[in-house]
Amino acid sequence: MPPWLRAAGAALAALVLADVLSVALGRYALRHGLIDWPAVRKAHTRPTPYLGGVAIAAGTLASAAVAISDWDRRIAVVVLAGVVVALVGLYDDLRPTRPAFRLVVEGAAATAVVLAGGRIGLFGHWLDPVVTAAWIVVLTNSFNLLDNMDGVAAAVAVGGACPIAAAAYLEGQSGLALLLMSLSAACLGFLVHNWAPARMFMGDAGSLFIGFLLATAAVMVRVPGGSTARSAELFLFTFVATVDTCLVVIARPRAGLSCFTAGTDHASHRLQAMGLTVRQVGLALFAIAVAAGLCGVGVATARLPEVATLAAAAVGAAALIGFLLNVPVYAAKAHVPEPASVLETADSAVAHPDHRSISSPKLRVVHDAPKKQVENALE
Repeated sequence: MPPWLRAAGAALAALVLADVLSVALGRYALRHGLIDWPAVRKAHTRPTPYLGGVAIAAGTLASAAVAISDWDRRIAVVVLAGVVVALVGLYDDLRPTRPAFRLVVEGAAATAVVLAGGRIGLFGHWLDPVVTAAWIVVLTNSFNLLDNMDGVAAAVAVGGACPIAAAAYLEGQSGLALLLMSLSAACLGFLVHNWAPARMFMGDAGSLFIGFLLATAAVMVRVPGGSTARSAELFLFTFVATVDTCLVVIARPRAGLSCFTAGTDHASHRLQAMGLTVRQVGLALFAIAVAAGLCGVGVATARLPEVATLAAAAVGAAALIGFLLNVPVYAAKAHVPEPASVLETADSAVAHPDHRSISSPKLRVVHDAPKKQVENALE
Protein backbone atom coordinates (compact mmCIF):
# COMPACT_ATOMS: atom_id res chain seq x y z
CA MET A 1 0.00 0.00 0.00
CA PRO A 2 1.41 3.45 -0.92
CA PRO A 3 2.54 5.47 2.13
CA TRP A 4 0.14 8.32 1.38
CA LEU A 5 -2.80 5.93 1.20
CA ARG A 6 -1.82 4.27 4.48
CA ALA A 7 -1.55 7.68 6.16
CA ALA A 8 -4.89 8.83 4.75
CA GLY A 9 -6.59 5.63 5.87
CA ALA A 10 -5.12 5.89 9.37
CA ALA A 11 -6.20 9.52 9.68
CA LEU A 12 -9.71 8.82 8.47
CA ALA A 13 -10.11 5.86 10.81
CA ALA A 14 -8.86 7.87 13.80
CA LEU A 15 -11.16 10.79 12.98
CA VAL A 16 -14.28 8.66 12.63
CA LEU A 17 -13.52 6.55 15.69
CA ALA A 18 -12.84 9.60 17.90
CA ASP A 19 -16.03 11.25 16.65
CA VAL A 20 -18.21 8.19 17.28
CA LEU A 21 -16.64 7.45 20.65
CA SER A 22 -17.06 11.07 21.73
CA VAL A 23 -20.81 10.77 21.23
CA ALA A 24 -21.06 7.45 23.07
CA LEU A 25 -18.74 8.44 25.93
CA GLY A 26 -20.41 11.82 26.26
CA ARG A 27 -23.79 10.21 26.85
CA TYR A 28 -22.23 7.70 29.25
CA ALA A 29 -20.57 10.53 31.20
CA LEU A 30 -23.81 12.48 31.44
CA ARG A 31 -25.73 9.47 32.73
CA HIS A 32 -23.10 8.59 35.33
CA GLY A 33 -22.32 12.09 36.59
CA LEU A 34 -18.84 12.49 35.04
CA ILE A 35 -19.64 16.12 34.45
CA ASP A 36 -18.30 19.64 34.77
CA TRP A 37 -21.30 21.48 36.23
CA PRO A 38 -22.16 25.07 35.33
CA ALA A 39 -21.21 27.49 38.08
CA VAL A 40 -20.79 31.18 38.78
CA ARG A 41 -17.15 31.29 37.74
CA LYS A 42 -17.47 29.05 34.67
CA ALA A 43 -18.32 30.00 31.13
CA HIS A 44 -20.49 27.04 30.12
CA THR A 45 -24.19 27.05 30.94
CA ARG A 46 -25.09 23.35 30.67
CA PRO A 47 -23.60 20.18 32.19
CA THR A 48 -20.60 19.22 30.06
CA PRO A 49 -19.26 15.66 30.17
CA TYR A 50 -15.67 14.49 30.41
CA LEU A 51 -14.12 11.43 28.74
CA GLY A 52 -13.25 13.19 25.47
CA GLY A 53 -9.64 12.29 26.21
CA VAL A 54 -10.57 8.61 26.18
CA ALA A 55 -12.02 9.04 22.69
CA ILE A 56 -8.85 10.80 21.51
CA ALA A 57 -6.52 8.17 22.96
CA ALA A 58 -8.61 5.24 21.72
CA GLY A 59 -8.96 6.70 18.23
CA THR A 60 -5.24 7.41 18.02
CA LEU A 61 -4.03 4.06 19.32
CA ALA A 62 -6.52 1.85 17.46
CA SER A 63 -5.76 3.54 14.15
CA ALA A 64 -2.00 3.52 14.70
CA ALA A 65 -1.99 -0.14 15.78
CA VAL A 66 -3.47 -1.15 12.42
CA ALA A 67 -1.62 1.33 10.22
CA ILE A 68 1.93 1.03 11.55
CA SER A 69 3.71 -1.93 10.01
CA ASP A 70 7.29 -1.17 11.12
CA TRP A 71 6.99 -1.09 14.90
CA ASP A 72 10.31 -0.57 16.65
CA ARG A 73 11.21 -0.40 20.31
CA ARG A 74 11.04 3.37 20.52
CA ILE A 75 7.55 3.63 19.04
CA ALA A 76 6.30 0.81 21.26
CA VAL A 77 7.69 2.50 24.38
CA VAL A 78 6.20 5.88 23.40
CA VAL A 79 2.77 4.29 22.91
CA LEU A 80 2.86 2.31 26.14
CA ALA A 81 4.14 5.28 28.14
CA GLY A 82 1.45 7.45 26.55
CA VAL A 83 -1.22 4.98 27.63
CA VAL A 84 0.07 5.11 31.22
CA VAL A 85 0.00 8.92 31.21
CA ALA A 86 -3.54 8.90 29.77
CA LEU A 87 -4.72 6.46 32.45
CA VAL A 88 -3.27 8.65 35.19
CA GLY A 89 -5.05 11.63 33.64
CA LEU A 90 -8.30 9.66 33.52
CA TYR A 91 -7.93 8.65 37.15
CA ASP A 92 -7.33 12.29 38.02
CA ASP A 93 -10.50 13.24 36.14
CA LEU A 94 -12.54 10.71 38.09
CA ARG A 95 -10.88 11.10 41.47
CA PRO A 96 -8.52 14.09 41.66
CA THR A 97 -5.05 13.21 42.96
CA ARG A 98 -2.18 15.23 44.31
CA PRO A 99 0.13 16.79 41.69
CA ALA A 100 3.13 14.92 43.13
CA PHE A 101 1.62 11.56 42.17
CA ARG A 102 1.05 12.69 38.59
CA LEU A 103 4.56 14.09 38.32
CA VAL A 104 6.11 10.83 39.54
CA VAL A 105 4.20 8.79 36.95
CA GLU A 106 4.96 11.29 34.18
CA GLY A 107 8.63 11.25 35.18
CA ALA A 108 8.69 7.44 35.00
CA ALA A 109 7.04 7.51 31.56
CA ALA A 110 9.53 10.12 30.33
CA THR A 111 12.41 8.07 31.73
CA ALA A 112 11.18 5.03 29.79
CA VAL A 113 11.31 7.09 26.59
CA VAL A 114 14.86 8.18 27.42
CA LEU A 115 15.95 4.60 28.08
CA ALA A 116 14.45 3.59 24.74
CA GLY A 117 16.74 6.05 22.96
CA GLY A 118 14.96 9.40 23.12
CA ARG A 119 17.52 12.18 23.59
CA ILE A 120 17.46 15.92 23.12
CA GLY A 121 21.19 15.83 22.44
CA LEU A 122 22.14 19.37 23.46
CA PHE A 123 25.11 18.61 25.69
CA GLY A 124 26.61 15.32 24.59
CA HIS A 125 26.99 13.91 28.11
CA TRP A 126 25.02 12.78 31.17
CA LEU A 127 22.88 15.91 31.27
CA ASP A 128 21.09 14.95 28.07
CA PRO A 129 18.89 12.16 29.52
CA VAL A 130 18.08 14.26 32.61
CA VAL A 131 17.13 17.32 30.57
CA THR A 132 15.16 15.19 28.11
CA ALA A 133 13.02 13.60 30.82
CA ALA A 134 12.46 16.94 32.54
CA TRP A 135 11.55 18.63 29.25
CA ILE A 136 8.99 15.94 28.41
CA VAL A 137 7.34 16.29 31.84
CA VAL A 138 7.24 20.09 31.64
CA LEU A 139 5.77 20.12 28.12
CA THR A 140 3.22 17.45 29.03
CA ASN A 141 1.90 19.66 31.82
CA SER A 142 2.21 22.82 29.73
CA PHE A 143 -0.23 21.31 27.27
CA ASN A 144 -2.46 20.27 30.14
CA LEU A 145 -2.65 23.91 31.23
CA LEU A 146 -3.38 24.94 27.64
CA ASP A 147 -6.71 23.15 27.90
CA ASN A 148 -8.46 26.17 29.41
CA MET A 149 -10.96 27.24 26.74
CA ASP A 150 -13.33 25.48 24.34
CA GLY A 151 -11.49 24.06 21.34
CA VAL A 152 -8.07 25.56 22.10
CA ALA A 153 -6.08 22.48 23.16
CA ALA A 154 -7.52 20.25 20.43
CA ALA A 155 -6.96 22.91 17.75
CA VAL A 156 -3.35 23.47 18.81
CA ALA A 157 -2.81 19.70 18.85
CA VAL A 158 -4.08 19.39 15.28
CA GLY A 159 -1.87 22.26 14.15
CA GLY A 160 1.18 21.00 16.03
CA ALA A 161 1.06 17.25 15.33
CA CYS A 162 0.94 17.53 11.54
CA PRO A 163 4.29 19.39 11.13
CA ILE A 164 6.05 16.97 13.48
CA ALA A 165 4.55 14.09 11.47
CA ALA A 166 5.90 15.66 8.26
CA ALA A 167 9.37 16.03 9.76
CA ALA A 168 9.31 12.43 11.01
CA TYR A 169 8.23 11.13 7.60
CA LEU A 170 10.91 13.12 5.74
CA GLU A 171 13.49 11.69 8.15
CA GLY A 172 12.31 8.15 7.42
CA GLN A 173 10.38 7.48 10.64
CA SER A 174 7.13 6.43 9.01
CA GLY A 175 5.81 4.73 12.16
CA LEU A 176 6.15 7.91 14.21
CA ALA A 177 4.58 9.92 11.38
CA LEU A 178 1.55 7.60 11.28
CA LEU A 179 1.15 7.81 15.05
CA LEU A 180 1.11 11.60 14.89
CA MET A 181 -1.26 11.69 11.93
CA SER A 182 -3.60 9.45 13.88
CA LEU A 183 -3.32 11.76 16.89
CA SER A 184 -4.05 14.84 14.79
CA ALA A 185 -7.08 13.24 13.15
CA ALA A 186 -8.42 11.94 16.47
CA CYS A 187 -8.16 15.44 17.93
CA LEU A 188 -10.05 16.75 14.89
CA GLY A 189 -12.78 14.16 15.41
CA PHE A 190 -13.09 15.24 19.03
CA LEU A 191 -12.93 18.92 18.11
CA VAL A 192 -16.32 18.58 16.43
CA HIS A 193 -17.73 18.17 19.95
CA ASN A 194 -15.33 20.52 21.73
CA TRP A 195 -15.62 23.52 19.40
CA ALA A 196 -17.27 26.47 21.12
CA PRO A 197 -19.77 26.13 22.63
CA ALA A 198 -18.32 22.80 23.75
CA ARG A 199 -20.55 19.80 24.27
CA MET A 200 -17.68 17.76 25.72
CA PHE A 201 -14.33 18.30 27.48
CA MET A 202 -11.21 16.18 26.99
CA GLY A 203 -10.17 16.33 30.65
CA ASP A 204 -6.69 15.50 31.90
CA ALA A 205 -6.80 12.12 30.17
CA GLY A 206 -6.76 13.89 26.81
CA SER A 207 -4.54 16.89 27.49
CA LEU A 208 -1.81 14.86 29.22
CA PHE A 209 -1.91 12.17 26.51
CA ILE A 210 -1.62 14.76 23.73
CA GLY A 211 1.10 16.73 25.49
CA PHE A 212 3.15 13.62 26.20
CA LEU A 213 2.97 12.33 22.61
CA LEU A 214 3.84 15.72 21.10
CA ALA A 215 6.76 16.25 23.50
CA THR A 216 8.22 12.78 22.97
CA ALA A 217 7.70 12.94 19.19
CA ALA A 218 9.61 16.22 19.03
CA VAL A 219 12.44 14.51 20.90
CA MET A 220 12.37 11.52 18.55
CA VAL A 221 12.76 13.59 15.39
CA ARG A 222 16.44 13.89 14.55
CA VAL A 223 17.76 17.06 12.95
CA PRO A 224 20.98 17.78 11.07
CA GLY A 225 23.30 20.28 12.68
CA GLY A 226 24.21 20.92 16.28
CA SER A 227 22.57 22.13 19.46
CA THR A 228 21.24 25.33 17.85
CA ALA A 229 19.25 23.40 15.27
CA ARG A 230 17.98 21.04 17.95
CA SER A 231 16.90 23.91 20.19
CA ALA A 232 15.12 25.61 17.29
CA GLU A 233 13.28 22.44 16.32
CA LEU A 234 12.09 21.68 19.86
CA PHE A 235 11.02 25.26 20.47
CA LEU A 236 9.13 25.61 17.20
CA PHE A 237 7.32 22.26 17.45
CA THR A 238 5.98 23.20 20.90
CA PHE A 239 5.78 26.96 20.36
CA VAL A 240 2.25 27.69 21.62
CA ALA A 241 2.49 25.61 24.80
CA THR A 242 5.97 26.97 25.57
CA VAL A 243 4.96 30.60 25.07
CA ASP A 244 1.80 30.14 27.14
CA THR A 245 3.74 28.63 30.06
CA CYS A 246 6.40 31.35 29.91
CA LEU A 247 3.68 34.00 29.85
CA VAL A 248 2.07 32.68 33.04
CA VAL A 249 5.40 32.17 34.82
CA ILE A 250 6.37 35.78 34.10
CA ALA A 251 2.97 37.41 34.65
CA ARG A 252 1.85 35.87 37.93
CA PRO A 253 4.83 36.84 40.12
CA ARG A 254 4.63 40.37 38.69
CA ALA A 255 0.99 40.46 39.80
CA GLY A 256 1.88 39.14 43.25
CA LEU A 257 0.39 35.70 42.53
CA SER A 258 1.79 32.22 42.84
CA CYS A 259 2.55 30.34 39.62
CA PHE A 260 0.66 27.37 41.06
CA THR A 261 -2.65 29.10 41.70
CA ALA A 262 -5.64 29.10 39.39
CA GLY A 263 -6.00 31.96 36.96
CA THR A 264 -7.66 33.16 33.79
CA ASP A 265 -4.46 34.77 32.57
CA HIS A 266 -3.27 32.38 29.87
CA ALA A 267 -2.69 33.46 26.28
CA SER A 268 -6.19 32.34 25.32
CA HIS A 269 -7.80 34.43 28.06
CA ARG A 270 -5.77 37.49 27.08
CA LEU A 271 -6.74 37.14 23.43
CA GLN A 272 -10.37 36.90 24.47
CA ALA A 273 -9.95 40.00 26.65
CA MET A 274 -8.76 41.84 23.53
CA GLY A 275 -12.15 41.17 21.92
CA LEU A 276 -11.68 37.87 20.08
CA THR A 277 -14.43 35.30 20.33
CA VAL A 278 -13.65 31.85 21.72
CA ARG A 279 -13.64 30.40 18.21
CA GLN A 280 -11.34 33.14 16.94
CA VAL A 281 -8.95 32.43 19.81
CA GLY A 282 -8.84 28.75 18.83
CA LEU A 283 -8.22 29.61 15.17
CA ALA A 284 -5.52 32.14 16.05
CA LEU A 285 -3.58 29.70 18.23
CA PHE A 286 -4.06 26.96 15.61
CA ALA A 287 -2.54 29.25 12.96
CA ILE A 288 0.42 30.10 15.20
CA ALA A 289 1.02 26.40 15.92
CA VAL A 290 0.96 25.57 12.20
CA ALA A 291 3.28 28.45 11.24
CA ALA A 292 5.79 27.63 13.96
CA GLY A 293 5.60 23.91 13.16
CA LEU A 294 6.31 24.51 9.47
CA CYS A 295 9.38 26.53 10.45
CA GLY A 296 10.39 23.59 12.62
CA VAL A 297 10.10 21.29 9.60
CA GLY A 298 12.32 23.72 7.69
CA VAL A 299 14.99 23.50 10.38
CA ALA A 300 14.65 19.72 10.74
CA THR A 301 15.20 19.27 7.00
CA ALA A 302 17.99 21.89 6.82
CA ARG A 303 15.90 24.09 4.52
CA LEU A 304 15.96 27.02 6.96
CA PRO A 305 19.08 28.44 8.62
CA GLU A 306 19.12 27.25 12.21
CA VAL A 307 20.62 30.33 13.87
CA ALA A 308 18.46 32.87 12.06
CA THR A 309 15.30 30.78 12.56
CA LEU A 310 15.92 30.29 16.27
CA ALA A 311 16.66 34.00 16.69
CA ALA A 312 13.50 34.96 14.81
CA ALA A 313 11.41 32.53 16.86
CA ALA A 314 12.85 33.84 20.12
CA VAL A 315 12.22 37.45 19.12
CA GLY A 316 8.70 36.57 18.00
CA ALA A 317 7.97 34.75 21.25
CA ALA A 318 9.35 37.61 23.34
CA ALA A 319 7.30 40.14 21.37
CA LEU A 320 4.15 38.05 21.75
CA ILE A 321 4.68 37.60 25.49
CA GLY A 322 5.44 41.30 25.92
CA PHE A 323 2.31 42.25 23.99
CA LEU A 324 0.06 39.86 25.93
CA LEU A 325 1.51 40.97 29.28
CA ASN A 326 -0.02 44.38 28.63
CA VAL A 327 -3.52 42.95 28.26
CA PRO A 328 -5.31 43.62 31.57
CA VAL A 329 -6.54 40.40 33.13
CA TYR A 330 -5.84 41.06 36.80
CA ALA A 331 -8.48 43.72 37.43
CA ALA A 332 -9.83 43.55 40.95
CA LYS A 333 -12.79 41.22 41.16
CA ALA A 334 -15.09 40.64 44.06
CA HIS A 335 -14.97 37.05 45.19
CA VAL A 336 -18.27 35.35 44.48
CA PRO A 337 -18.62 32.05 46.35
CA GLU A 338 -20.18 29.06 44.70
CA PRO A 339 -23.85 28.74 45.64
CA ALA A 340 -24.05 26.21 48.46
CA SER A 341 -27.43 25.11 47.15
CA VAL A 342 -25.91 23.77 43.94
CA LEU A 343 -22.69 21.95 44.82
CA GLU A 344 -19.82 21.60 47.19
CA THR A 345 -16.35 21.64 45.68
CA ALA A 346 -14.23 19.93 48.38
CA ASP A 347 -10.54 20.27 47.50
CA SER A 348 -10.96 20.71 43.74
CA ALA A 349 -8.98 23.95 43.66
CA VAL A 350 -5.90 22.08 44.87
CA ALA A 351 -6.42 19.12 42.57
CA HIS A 352 -7.01 21.24 39.44
CA PRO A 353 -5.12 24.52 39.94
CA ASP A 354 -5.42 25.74 36.36
CA HIS A 355 -8.18 23.62 34.92
CA ARG A 356 -11.83 24.37 34.29
CA SER A 357 -12.77 20.78 34.94
CA ILE A 358 -13.70 19.42 38.34
CA SER A 359 -14.51 15.75 38.34
CA SER A 360 -17.82 14.55 39.65
CA PRO A 361 -16.69 12.43 42.63
CA LYS A 362 -15.50 15.69 44.22
CA LEU A 363 -18.92 17.28 43.74
CA ARG A 364 -22.04 16.59 45.74
CA VAL A 365 -25.38 17.58 44.27
CA VAL A 366 -27.66 18.82 47.03
CA HIS A 367 -30.85 19.54 45.12
CA ASP A 368 -32.53 18.34 41.94
CA ALA A 369 -31.85 21.29 39.60
CA PRO A 370 -28.63 19.84 38.10
CA LYS A 371 -30.42 16.56 37.45
CA LYS A 372 -32.93 18.39 35.30
CA GLN A 373 -30.03 19.99 33.40
CA VAL A 374 -28.57 16.56 32.68
CA GLU A 375 -31.90 15.31 31.43
CA ASN A 376 -32.13 18.30 29.11
CA ALA A 377 -28.56 17.73 27.88
CA LEU A 378 -29.36 14.13 27.04
CA GLU A 379 -32.35 15.09 24.92
